[in-house]
Amino acid sequence: MSNNQANTQTSSNSKSTVWQIIGRLVTAGVVLAITAFFTPGFQINGFWALAAAAIVLTVIDYLITRFTGLHASSFGKGFVGFVLSAVVLYVTQYFVAGYTVSWMAAIIGALVYGVVDYFLPGEQQE
Repeated sequence: MSNNQANTQTSSNSKSTVWQIIGRLVTAGVVLAITAFFTPGFQINGFWALAAAAIVLTVIDYLITRFTGLHASSFGKGFVGFVLSAVVLYVTQYFVAGYTVSWMAAIIGALVYGVVDYFLPGEQQE
């Protein structure tokens, strides 16, 4: 019976993880859309470019967090997180067609992204 409970718990954890990933992607997409709307020089052409950019941003943030322990969030780790967020926003344009951002827009966008991300409900960064 304990083996059956362990299998059920593992299945429940994997479903929870999938929903967490989907939630992060949706949140990243919403925050990114708001950021692009309010930031001059930051342009996303269409829903699919927004979806691809949200995926790329989430993957880059995951990889950075996994290998360095730093969150690519404006409020994640102070100044380093802010600079890292601006770099990630800028670099994403090389992976996503229809997503363009200048350096200055990436810096302003990192600030807007951090503020909007802070006020949206969800998992808060440390």
